[in-house]
Amino acid sequence: MTNQLRVAVVGVGYLGRFHALIYSRMPEVVLVGVVDPDADRAHAVAAEAGCAAFTDAEALLKRVDAVSIVVPTRVHLEVAAPFLRRGVHMMLEKPIAATREEGEEIVRLAERSGAILQIGHLERFNAGVMALAQRISAPRYMEAQRMGGFTERAADVDVISDLMIHDIDIILALMGAPIRRIAAVGTPVLTEHIDIANARLEFTGGAVANVVASRVSDKKMRRIRVFQPSGYLSLDFITQTIDIAYPKETPGAERPEIVRERIQVEPVKPLDREIEAFVQCVRASRPPLVDGRVGLEALKVALEVRSGIRTNTGG
Repeated sequence: MTNQLRVAVVGVGYLGRFHALIYSRMPEVVLVGVVDPDADRAHAVAAEAGCAAFTDAEALLKRVDAVSIVVPTRVHLEVAAPFLRRGVHMMLEKPIAATREEGEEIVRLAERSGAILQIGHLERFNAGVMALAQRISAPRYMEAQRMGGFTERAADVDVISDLMIHDIDIILALMGAPIRRIAAVGTPVLTEHIDIANARLEFTGGAVANVVASRVSDKKMRRIRVFQPSGYLSLDFITQTIDIAYPKETPGAERPEIVRERIQVEPVKPLDREIEAFVQCVRASRPPLVDGRVGLEALKVALEVRSGIRTNTGG
């Protein structure tokens, strides 16, 4: 590896363009090129990012140390496999794959070649989530709500893969226990896919999480609440505030008083932080926060949620 990390971005649609622009600003990175089957799109983003444009990813296989893959989930394995076989380190957008089998194959290829594989669960790098995680000790109940209006950009996938998987991943990390049972309901509204869904996740040890995701709501909401013996915490992703309530003993009082606090978290740009973390992991040869197996676990739960909804609706 040269002193600077040679990187490419495969897929420069809405999100991939941001990947390319972030890499182009990093002094420790050389953005070798961007790839997109739409030649006009590839050249437009390449001009912005100051790199070469390609329509075939194979042209970059021998020219890069690391790559961001930002293509439709259904082709993740097809696009990722040639790079992983060569040991090219990879930032792969979430979810890791469309099926469990494909996700397992991606993980296997990375582990066999020694390539660092980071899955793009962006919310793990949200400053509010990181601050919340530091304050959680023994959660017993969590409630996550992720709601908003419909965007055509995600019409080819259901709300579970599009939105809910963010909170599934966060909850799995915060709970730190295996799931014992999943129950789910949901329905299509505007597309042929599930547009609104609710899942109840029961963990070994008795903890429970309730997760709601909707892309057909009037108001935007991004919130997670945590109940634990030491108190209650609520993170608002949009305002980046954490509300905390906890009992405090008062001399002479029959019961503890409830003390309330609000913490204003200093916002950061999660995608910048996520990509910076990926580059640091590659340069230091250390495992990422959200590696392939973590991404695979989130996918497995998401697939079980989808299966549960289909069972309940007879679909």
